[in-house]
Amino acid sequence: MINQKQTRQLISRQQQSKQAIFKAIADPTRRTIIGMLAEQSLSVNEIAQNFDMSRPAIAKHLVVLKDGNIITVEKQGRERINSLCPQSLKSVADWVSQYNRFWDEKLNNLKSAIEEDT
Repeated sequence: MINQKQTRQLISRQQQSKQAIFKAIADPTRRTIIGMLAEQSLSVNEIAQNFDMSRPAIAKHLVVLKDGNIITVEKQGRERINSLCPQSLKSVADWVSQYNRFWDEKLNNLKSAIEEDT
């Protein structure tokens, strides 16, 4: 049986994981990289070619994505191949869906109010 301390630790780890994911997607460069990796796995150099920044700067962005468990990195010879782990973004989708329901309700109420006036 799990005690209160273990429960708090588990919740803390889950919150830290979510924070890492949201930190990773907060930056527009990292969101662009996520989009690129959604299409195919790429090396650091292949990713860097698409940006006006240094390879080390791109590597730092990739570390943040890896820390958020959004990507995995596999060493292939001298290259490191970055691949997207889309299942890690589920927590973001779940969080956003709360607000989708909110806006759906607001828009439905607006539609009803407009239809009553006409």
